[in-house]
Amino acid sequence: MKLLLLSKKFPYPLRDGESQAIHGLSKSLSELGVEVSLLAMNTSKHFFEGTELPKETSHFKEVRTVNVCTKLKAKDAAHNLLLWKSYHISRFDQTAYHLELQRWLNEENFDVIQLETLYLAPYVETIRRVAPDALISMRAHNVEFEIWQRVCENINFLPKRWYMRMLTSQLCQYEKDHLNTYDLLLPITSRDDDHFRSMGFNGISHVLPIGLDTADVAPNYDTYRAAPSLAFIGSLDWTPNLEGLEWFVEKVWPQIHAAYPEVIFHIAGRNMPDSMRKLERTNIIVHGEVPDSNAFLNAHSISIVPLLSGSGMRAKILQSMALGRTVVTTSVGLEGIDARDNKEVLIADPPEAFAKVVINCLANARQLESIGRAAVQLFEDRYDRHNMAERLIETYHRQLAQRNQQRLKSINKTSGVA
Repeated sequence: MKLLLLSKKFPYPLRDGESQAIHGLSKSLSELGVEVSLLAMNTSKHFFEGTELPKETSHFKEVRTVNVCTKLKAKDAAHNLLLWKSYHISRFDQTAYHLELQRWLNEENFDVIQLETLYLAPYVETIRRVAPDALISMRAHNVEFEIWQRVCENINFLPKRWYMRMLTSQLCQYEKDHLNTYDLLLPITSRDDDHFRSMGFNGISHVLPIGLDTADVAPNYDTYRAAPSLAFIGSLDWTPNLEGLEWFVEKVWPQIHAAYPEVIFHIAGRNMPDSMRKLERTNIIVHGEVPDSNAFLNAHSISIVPLLSGSGMRAKILQSMALGRTVVTTSVGLEGIDARDNKEVLIADPPEAFAKVVINCLANARQLESIGRAAVQLFEDRYDRHNMAERLIETYHRQLAQRNQQRLKSINKTSGVA
């Protein structure tokens, strides 16, 4: 099987959930015999400027990148708003990427073309025109409009809330309009699958959770016998991450610090805004982008994931679970992950409740290891990347076989063969 993967970013280094999700699945597919190639946008935000590809891309048969500009521009945003055209999507609808995709499809026949997220939907038309026999799948990392819908709920400045609601409505309409343009939809959770169907999706889907590549990193249980510390890591150019971190720092951390003034909270993440980089709070250490997210998480016993909005699955929660960390998150943060409160993770929502859970962790630090070990077991049982890849390959083969049968029937009918 030959598969071309389309990505709106160069998915390396592996320091954000989307990159980890792309890497884990593509590597597993390759290890199971699928010939996987990658066509990635090379954006200013996630720009790769090296002459040699990272070793983490060695499982791809071929990698091509297209330099594009996806920066936010007020004039374009206003123009799209007037035309009632989703600016979230149009930023990634790039002529240069269309041309390179067309060039590659003319050079090589692919069985499957997999779009990583809704933002690649503008390229379905090019694929249908140039490679009509290819199976098109869309891996929905989230219900995209739902993320922004939830973000709007937490915006207090009324003009900004109105504007974001307009953008969200446009994105919602685009997402609905394109749900049935793919041959196969790959939602990341059953909840998202149900949501898509309530939006009008009536096609074939295959639920495909995130499978991470963490096999080479062993959980560091020694942290449970040392002084406990808190850690947050996430890409801070993703609005839900920044929103949740600011909420934690402003409304939750003061309560924790008052109860345990010696405890340290470590913050790491790429594209750190000035507001966080220059943060001056006692016992909060801002690391910025770290070279190894596994090593960073493994150094701290408690992983804080304070999400108030978002959709899909949180790769950082799965990563923390795979490393045997005690995860403290919100109900929104845990959506799509089959972990139980007080068993494999800890859940709290209001600031006071979140602070109380963390304070209890600090008071009973030596007992947290059992939660970390249970988290590892759950990850290995339900989120093994090879098992997920095997099931996806079976689905692809089944869909390709059905398409071939339908094509033969059509040919026979046209030629008059009974």
